[in-house]
Amino acid sequence: MKNDLDNIKNEFLKALEDVSDSLGLEDLRVEYLGRKGKLSQLMKQLPSMAEDVRREVGQLGNDVKKTLELAFTEVSSAMNASEDVARQQTDWIDVTQPGVRPPGGHLHLVTQAIDEVSTIFKRLGFVSTRHPEVDWDYYAFESLNMPKTHPARDEWETFFIGDGGTVQEGKKGKVVLTPHTSNGQVREMEKKQLPIRMININKTYRRQSDASHTPMFHQFEGLMIDKGVTITHLKGVFDYFVKEFFGPEREVRLRPFHFRFTEPSMELDITCGVCLGSGENEGMKCKICKEGWVELGGAGMVHPNVLRAGGLDPDVYSGFAFGWGVERTMVMKSDINIDDIRVLYRNDLRFLEQF
Repeated sequence: MKNDLDNIKNEFLKALEDVSDSLGLEDLRVEYLGRKGKLSQLMKQLPSMAEDVRREVGQLGNDVKKTLELAFTEVSSAMNASEDVARQQTDWIDVTQPGVRPPGGHLHLVTQAIDEVSTIFKRLGFVSTRHPEVDWDYYAFESLNMPKTHPARDEWETFFIGDGGTVQEGKKGKVVLTPHTSNGQVREMEKKQLPIRMININKTYRRQSDASHTPMFHQFEGLMIDKGVTITHLKGVFDYFVKEFFGPEREVRLRPFHFRFTEPSMELDITCGVCLGSGENEGMKCKICKEGWVELGGAGMVHPNVLRAGGLDPDVYSGFAFGWGVERTMVMKSDINIDDIRVLYRNDLRFLEQF
């Protein structure tokens, strides 16, 4: 046992002379002085010895440990001082130099579009508001003059997430992820704060996924209600928005259409921002428009039944409403040149950093 202690001491002191850096020094300490090191393992034999021998060997073990620790401390102090001097020479920093600005992020392309849309309508007096993106069937469909047999109320078209139950106001039907921001129309009328100039931008959900659709997307809903509002006001808002958002070179057309919650109804089309109305892109049929025109969104005069659902008299008040997809509206810009709307949500920094 005594010979073993002498060997450990001699081995450690010899190895200490060959250590060249602090990492190697720490490894040596763990190997010999650690909780599971050579010295600790050897001293675990003490309980099996006779008492007089145990006392002598124990004292010798303590002396060896103190010797190793003292030698380690001396070498460690000298090595740390030497490394500090070398570090100061190699890692010297001129604190008077200008700093390097860290890379900064920017708003997502969709968020930029939402801000721009909000700003344009704000100049027309529209007030930004928010309505639920998880709502009752009543606000998403029933109050908008849509019968229970309407295809949009089918589970293959809309995400239903609950049966709704009974609430204080009465039976509101199932709970849905709103397929459009039009659910805010009757909710806004129920506030009884007339006249109304609302712009509601929110997430919406539909069971669609292709080059021009994503299951989750953003819509902005415009609603204007007052006495004497006509379709001429609606046309004026369209003209102003298209000129401000897309530029004066883009063409617009209105197509008669049918929506349950507006009468008369129409769809607004503009020339495609990818192919600029030609219907072709790089010698192939344009993936976005197919024929040169792209649907911007639906619009029309608020249906009398919807006004009644909101507690308003259609003989006194009239209004118009429109609902457009933010992503689709944004990719129609001439300088965006995106032929697959799904790329917006693929989290590819190579794409996002371009904007």
